[in-house]
Amino acid sequence: MKNMRTLQKRIAYQLQQGSLDAEVTGITYDSRKVQPQNVFVCIRGNRMDGHVYAEEAVERGAAVLVAERELEGIPEKVTVLVVKDSREALAQLSCAWEDDPAQHLVTIGVTGTKGKTTTAYMIYEILRKAGIRAGLIGTIETRIGEKSILSENTTPEPVVLQKLFSEMMREGCTHVVMEVSSQAEKQHRCDGFTFDYGVFTNIGNDHIGAGEHASFAEYLSCKKKLFRTCRTGIVNRDDKRFPEIIRQSTCRLVTFGCREKADFMAADAALDQAPGVLGVSYRVQGAADFPVRVDLPGLFSVSNSLAAIAVCAQMGIPEKAMQEALSAVRVRGRCEAVPVYPEMTLLIDYAHNAMSLESLLKTLRKYHPKRLICLFGCGGNRARNRRFQMGEVSGRLADLTVITSDNPRDEEPQAILDDIRTGIGKTEGAFVEIADRKEAIRYVIENRQPGDLVVLAGKGHETYQIRKGKRYEMDERVLIREILEESKGNV
Repeated sequence: MKNMRTLQKRIAYQLQQGSLDAEVTGITYDSRKVQPQNVFVCIRGNRMDGHVYAEEAVERGAAVLVAERELEGIPEKVTVLVVKDSREALAQLSCAWEDDPAQHLVTIGVTGTKGKTTTAYMIYEILRKAGIRAGLIGTIETRIGEKSILSENTTPEPVVLQKLFSEMMREGCTHVVMEVSSQAEKQHRCDGFTFDYGVFTNIGNDHIGAGEHASFAEYLSCKKKLFRTCRTGIVNRDDKRFPEIIRQSTCRLVTFGCREKADFMAADAALDQAPGVLGVSYRVQGAADFPVRVDLPGLFSVSNSLAAIAVCAQMGIPEKAMQEALSAVRVRGRCEAVPVYPEMTLLIDYAHNAMSLESLLKTLRKYHPKRLICLFGCGGNRARNRRFQMGEVSGRLADLTVITSDNPRDEEPQAILDDIRTGIGKTEGAFVEIADRKEAIRYVIENRQPGDLVVLAGKGHETYQIRKGKRYEMDERVLIREILEESKGNV
């Protein structure tokens, strides 16, 4: 239990009613989770407004309400603080409640349109190889020591985030690597502390539309915030928007790149291939000089690993630890190779927008497969333009596109497939349409040809499908195993 006076010092507010001497037992923004003597922060969301649930929170025992406007009908015994931005207040209060655990950790934030997850894992594995006990927070999971917790958000809400920091400290972690989404920056989830290192992988058109960002300008602005809230920024010199990315930055900057002159550069990059595995090798030059091998395909793996090297070099991590970690790193759902038959290579990847899919397919094409096959769908309740764009990209770059279902959510699956097909129709690309994802995967496996390179795009690390508000278990790895088992004696 803490006194409200110790928490309120972090926020600017007006006292509508009640006393700052209120004793509180915790902080929440979800009225369903209010416990006696909690602080309830009224958050305005895309679909719901927490101010509507203020009375419900009081009925459940809330002692303090934090809101963006004065509240009516609240009992006099309940303290009400009015703030300009309740999300900012939530972040600051969460930091104060957990006694600012980030101050006791080396914090590394990774943002960008592509490569956040892979780069974060690379940094994390390098730290582990160097004998550093580190935590990881990202799209796929949170890791604390040997414990793994599946993620709900790429970057958790402040209450959860600060609790994770505290738990990491208790478990002996000295460093934490975390993905920082544009939504997290927009919603102030990382307010209240300064990152020691911020990594910016790249920027492209994505996450623009209803429920996300109103424009590319807003999207970029949110991404750029990381370089105003970190001490050292690691930035991709090759990105065409490099001047815009670093504009208004307040941190020390370190650059990496494959084409432009940078602090950390890749030379002699080459594609490596073994049965079922695609990789790259290159030599780091500039601020460091040593060879690197990564068993993940393409130049974006070079770029991601360079970013990891650049940040780890700032921390004094030995080159050997970097080399060994990068040669062994595997990321679930990020060009993840799944063994099937010797004559084909099958990858699972999270590419779920036109930019990431185009980059992926162009990369895989460089390995000169006999056929490049792309199987994907698009999520419902997201910008329709993404479907047209992804269809056009796959129709243009793949030898065969297999259109199937992803997460239709509240939309009719067929309507989504129709939009994708419209995009493919702008090209001369061959395609088949199989709505059921398992049957679509079965099709590419049973109709394989020697030298096929197949990528299942869109689901990546996800192990579920959402249809009409219900979540169904669906792991592509499990589907593949089932198909192989069912196909015994038939193929």
